[in-house]
Amino acid sequence: MTAAPEVLTELQGLRARVPHLTGAMVASTDGLVIAHLVTDMEPDGVAALTAAALGVGARLTDAVGHGGFRELLVSGERGYVATYAAGSSCVLTLLASAGANVGRLNLEARRAGARIAPLIDGALERPRQAPLPSRPDNQSGITS
Repeated sequence: MTAAPEVLTELQGLRARVPHLTGAMVASTDGLVIAHLVTDMEPDGVAALTAAALGVGARLTDAVGHGGFRELLVSGERGYVATYAAGSSCVLTLLASAGANVGRLNLEARRAGARIAPLIDGALERPRQAPLPSRPDNQSGITS
């Protein structure tokens, strides 16, 4: 994907702006890694789990009538896993230690997701091929 270098640059900027950020990743909604800054765990596994959590979160917000998925925050004993929509086909997942300021994390992540979305969505748009010209039956090369 041609957007990966720009997405990685955005993740690096996010890491610089958010204290206690321990990892960052952009993945497709079906769990394929696009770019990551994750060193102490397997990014493919995190992306797959993120896709599963996204599915549950989307079903939950739909079931209670709260609209489409926007973000998900999981708080553990040693830190946070936060996932944010980044366009129509990707998510931004951030890992932060327990000392992280969740308000700052949310603010920066929402802004980053908004900047990442056009990079990803633009890279996923493929030029449409023109349909093959139709030929009249007598020019099809088929004889009866």
